[in-house]
Amino acid sequence: MSLLKWLGLATEKDADAGNRLEAIEQILAALGPQKARYLACFAYVLTRPARADHEVTDGEALLMERIIAERTGVSAEQAATIVRVAREAARQSGGTDDFLITREFERLATRVEKLELLDCLFAVSAADQSILTVEDNEVRRVASELKLEHADYIAVRRGHLDHLKVLRPGEHKMKP
Repeated sequence: MSLLKWLGLATEKDADAGNRLEAIEQILAALGPQKARYLACFAYVLTRPARADHEVTDGEALLMERIIAERTGVSAEQAATIVRVAREAARQSGGTDDFLITREFERLATRVEKLELLDCLFAVSAADQSILTVEDNEVRRVASELKLEHADYIAVRRGHLDHLKVLRPGEHKMKP
């Protein structure tokens, strides 16, 4: 229960905040409630690095759709709907639900699934062939919220070094 609801001050929009994943879970209902919840959390967390620079590009959205379709077996149309709903839920919350939903995923996922998600987060960040520092930092934050070790984060990140903008010569110099 949210603090505003407990105090009797919640608006209708605030009351909906606790059910941000419900629309995704309904799309995935045929998979069963536990799997639907897991995938709804996965989809929401997948948006985090894409939102880190305050702009979700078409390339990032398309890659998220492909990842969702591959991981869930849903149609491309359903995957597009899931990504749209996850992006809208994240936009509505202004990021305030990021920690809670990521911790829910942490509770539901195995260690291997957490590492797979981390790899997907780097892939989404690199959708435009460049991982910005703000995106890299968001992936690191997710890794921490998933209770993964720093060594796990580094091991997964190592597979995406070619896309880290900070490691590209001449691209990280300060402007005069």
